[in-house]
Amino acid sequence: MKAIRLSAAGLLLFSGVLHLVLAIKDPSEPMFVSALIFGIVYFTLGVLIAMKKRIAIWLGFIIPIIPLALSPFMADFKTLDAWEWIILAIDLLVVLGCLVLLIKRGK
Repeated sequence: MKAIRLSAAGLLLFSGVLHLVLAIKDPSEPMFVSALIFGIVYFTLGVLIAMKKRIAIWLGFIIPIIPLALSPFMADFKTLDAWEWIILAIDLLVVLGCLVLLIKRGK
């Protein structure tokens, strides 16, 4: 369980930093504000999951579902660059990791 928790925390920290770097790199991007907000939220969740905060595991499960659920409607998958695919993959891994933690902790 510790490995899954630390993996989810590390992926959220990495994704948070990645969102912040991508947002700061191109502030004229239309998604600048959302990338900045998600970067801060993901980084904070990564720290809280590493600190074993239960609410962070729930939020780590719920919040990454938002971009995963909206991406089929907002993104053209033919034009996504490698970083956006990486971010979506990280979101999926975090959701799965937090789901495992929630299921195991509930038993």
